[in-house]
Amino acid sequence: MGFRMGIVGLPNVGKSTLFNALTKTAAAQAANFPFCTIEPNVGDVAVPDPRLDTLAAIANSKQIIPTRITFVDIAGLVKGASKGEGLGNQFLANIREVDAIAHVLRCFEDGDVTHVEGRVDPVADAETIETELMIADLESVERRLANIARKLKGGDKDAVAQERLLKSAQAALESGQPARTVQVADEDRRAWDMLQLLTAKPVLFVCNVEEDRAATGNAQSDRVAAMARAQGAGHVVISARIEEEISQLPADEAQMFLEEMGLHEAGLDRLIREGYALLGLDTYFTVGPKEARAWTIHRGTLAPQAAGVIHGDFERGFIRAETIAYDDYVAFKGEAGAREAGKFRVEGKTYPVKDGDVLHFLFNG
Repeated sequence: MGFRMGIVGLPNVGKSTLFNALTKTAAAQAANFPFCTIEPNVGDVAVPDPRLDTLAAIANSKQIIPTRITFVDIAGLVKGASKGEGLGNQFLANIREVDAIAHVLRCFEDGDVTHVEGRVDPVADAETIETELMIADLESVERRLANIARKLKGGDKDAVAQERLLKSAQAALESGQPARTVQVADEDRRAWDMLQLLTAKPVLFVCNVEEDRAATGNAQSDRVAAMARAQGAGHVVISARIEEEISQLPADEAQMFLEEMGLHEAGLDRLIREGYALLGLDTYFTVGPKEARAWTIHRGTLAPQAAGVIHGDFERGFIRAETIAYDDYVAFKGEAGAREAGKFRVEGKTYPVKDGDVLHFLFNG
């Protein structure tokens, strides 16, 4: 189950620097973790999770396989992108293919780096991109409504349901609100997602600050944080220059460099984790002497569907799930200790898998 986050931003905000740091980090992970660069603007990066290392140490696992998230460097956004300006059409096509948007915003002053609008205003930059996406969405909605007009006259049930959702999106967009502000019922979620509206995607604002403000942020990143809270979006403060520097250092030197800068961890680790949380994802683990592995699921996924992430046969032939909570697995030093302490559970088809569960699935194969 792969998840893709698109990195967008106006020119000269640090987007390419950030993506380069991501891909260098990914390349450095390649020796230990599954990694591939599908094309030059795509990087597959391991999701940092210290729990996996802890579990592997307890079980003496020979191999550690983390879950991962794919970052896509989406180029070509300028004002007018919704009308095809710059690489607008390609930009819009690329953004439809991602699950969430990481919006890099310039929150640093630098006279040597020009801003496309001649000023540093991250909130205005965010509004520029949001406006382009809303314009594109509105045009898409209007086109779709015109296309189903004939089916509506014939009383087509699917068309009636689609019209209801399209009208909800249209009302939000015409009032200047992104499609993600629309309240969608659970039974409509699949049909809503199939509309592929750009502004329905969750957004993570990435505040690119000066190197000496990476630990604390600055007045501009504070403005972005307030905007993110108002929109129910995520935000993270990083210095793309620092990230690029540490991506080229050995792990021990990188950690020393971070500590000198007053940072506890790399900004990219926080960005990846925030992106993971933004998408509403959880992690469960399978642990044994051969490997300790993390698996990605949507929050609330039931046990058979969680098993299906490993292999479709696991879901089809699901019998039961044997599970130990992460804290119990660690506290009692593995499966045997957890069993003795009564912390080993057997769960059925209606069990919603919890973040951190250590699972073993039984199935008819």
